[in-house]
Amino acid sequence: MPTLVLASQSPARLETLRRAGIEPVVVVSGVDEDQLKDLPPAELALQLAELKCAAVADRDGLPEAALVLGCDSVLELDGRALGKPADAADAAARWREMRGRAGVLHTGHALRDVPTGQAASATASTTVRFADVTDAEIAAYVATGEPLHVAGAFTVDGLGGAFVTGIDGDHHNVVGVSLPLVRELVAELGHSWVGLWAAR
Repeated sequence: MPTLVLASQSPARLETLRRAGIEPVVVVSGVDEDQLKDLPPAELALQLAELKCAAVADRDGLPEAALVLGCDSVLELDGRALGKPADAADAAARWREMRGRAGVLHTGHALRDVPTGQAASATASTTVRFADVTDAEIAAYVATGEPLHVAGAFTVDGLGGAFVTGIDGDHHNVVGVSLPLVRELVAELGHSWVGLWAAR
């Protein structure tokens, strides 16, 4: 049976996969997310995911029959790609811009079967509607530190959940990994999603 290797340090992605019955091996890619510029948001997310996947898939010491999954998320607002905010002031400015509006969260997914070299990749996109939060709520949220570490400066599965009024599309994609899409990529490479449950 293949072993899923998650090329991401995101605790939310790891927890999402664990809840879905998969216990991945985590290998952080170390890819510099600022190396790609001037790409449409969905393409940026996909190319960063592919870079992260490749960086880990090319390493020695991976489990036998490794399936390496790289992911990257960006929020699209007014055609711009918003990754992690630079600092607290940036996060607060983003929230003042986002409140009462909707954005599209794009997560690129890249999967490589290390023994065969086969790869498959795709982007999942989910529309997220934000509450018309107050300045005081923004300040309090930014002060928690949570929005500083995530694409788009928000979470749907943490403190930011109360500030998201609706989602059109895959909820898990907003957390950072689209389970239905990964299942499709696993099948495309000739493996079984439920086969990855074997470690349970």
